[in-house]
Amino acid sequence: MRNTHPIAYVLILPFYVFLFFFILVPIGMNIFLSFTNYDLIQWEYVGWKNYRYLFQDSHFHLSLRNTSIYAFFTVGFSMVLGLGAALLLKGNPPGIKVFRVSFYIPYIASMVAVSMIWLWIYDPLDGIANKILNLFGVPSKQWLYDSRYALSCIIVMSVWKVLGYNMIVFLTGLQAIPTYLYEAATIDGATSFQKFLKITLPMLQPITFFLFVTGVINSFKVFEQVAILTAGGPSNATTTVVHQIYNRAFNEFSMGYAASMSITLLLLIAIITLVNYRYGNQGADLEIG
Repeated sequence: MRNTHPIAYVLILPFYVFLFFFILVPIGMNIFLSFTNYDLIQWEYVGWKNYRYLFQDSHFHLSLRNTSIYAFFTVGFSMVLGLGAALLLKGNPPGIKVFRVSFYIPYIASMVAVSMIWLWIYDPLDGIANKILNLFGVPSKQWLYDSRYALSCIIVMSVWKVLGYNMIVFLTGLQAIPTYLYEAATIDGATSFQKFLKITLPMLQPITFFLFVTGVINSFKVFEQVAILTAGGPSNATTTVVHQIYNRAFNEFSMGYAASMSITLLLLIAIITLVNYRYGNQGADLEIG
């Protein structure tokens, strides 16, 4: 084996310094704080008390439920609609560049800016959502102030924001599928739907796994849109795990308990990542040109 040049270690040193001081050390401190009662002034070691209370905390259970619902629908709809948009743009229709940019702009815009736009859209008095309903004779809704609609409103906004990214990734995968596979299927008499099921979906399997896993991870970290649009309300109908962590840490100053929540969230995300390692390479052995 050829010896590695010493300069290589110097070049990668900044990454490991960053990894140690800004990722590993904070995680270690968070694990320690999760076993304490810390309020920014003094701390007391309490062992597993925070974790025992965590499993009895109805607010945490509700936040985990809301986060799971948010992740399920946001990831599901954004992937299905993203694939649909990619299929429509695959054939290079007129104005395809305009469509690509239009779909992608919401993704690169900041979450704060996007949330402020949708805050106006959902405004009960001057919002465009109610104005559209009024055109069809439907009474106005208190979108963000009604527990029946609030979480759905956040899901719709999040799907709209991430749709363009999923579309671009799926479109890249579609364009990499060899055309001779479709030509051979056509000669064999396969219909368009059969070609989609037997060729398109299997060839997109690695990309689908990637988007699914990263989408779920990002969904479990949802916070900005919740904080801006609803602040977790009404009646905690839209509170999420990260929102609960924020409230416990910076509103109640229960840093130790917030740390136990964050460690629990870290474990959930770690499990999702392990699933990615286990299943993420399925379909990678398929030839994609």
